[in-house]
Amino acid sequence: MDNGVSAGSTASTSTLGHIALGLTLLAFGIGHTGIIDGVSAADSVSLATYVGGLALFVLGVLEFRGGNGFNGTAFAGLGAFWFTWAAGADGKVSADAAGTFLVLFALLGITLTLGATGGLFGQGVYGLFTLSLVLLAIGAFADSSSLGKVAGWVAAVSGLLAWYGATAALAHWPTTLGRTSRRGAVAAG
Repeated sequence: MDNGVSAGSTASTSTLGHIALGLTLLAFGIGHTGIIDGVSAADSVSLATYVGGLALFVLGVLEFRGGNGFNGTAFAGLGAFWFTWAAGADGKVSADAAGTFLVLFALLGITLTLGATGGLFGQGVYGLFTLSLVLLAIGAFADSSSLGKVAGWVAAVSGLLAWYGATAALAHWPTTLGRTSRRGAVAAG
């Protein structure tokens, strides 16, 4: 491949990565909440495998190639998470094994939360994702479906933030709140 040919701009791969993360988190979260009758987390396996797993991993590699180490780590690491989660979904592993898996990937989530920039749309997305994994892990160890539902809502909110952040980047909408002006309106940054 010619070195002068771009593998994709950082902005485009980053935006697409956040859309993929947002959609996968939404499907995963909604499945855990049980809000839609007959839809479970296991129903998001195909989306988690291909959009959350394969697409995020490839986008992570492209981010590394474009020089963005944080998004490369985030997308490739989360791609590995989603692909592995999908392989073990639907009761294919014990509750303790699932809980351990979720704790291990919550460690990745903590790393991403601490390394993220961008306030609500950086640390917020990864922080909520991490919280959902911790709640799911505790729920798996304690055999608590209630914690799984709470974790689903947290994951869905994280997915909405990721999706909004990517949409805002494409539509040039504000993603930060600035200081209040003299008239009392909130200035967007």
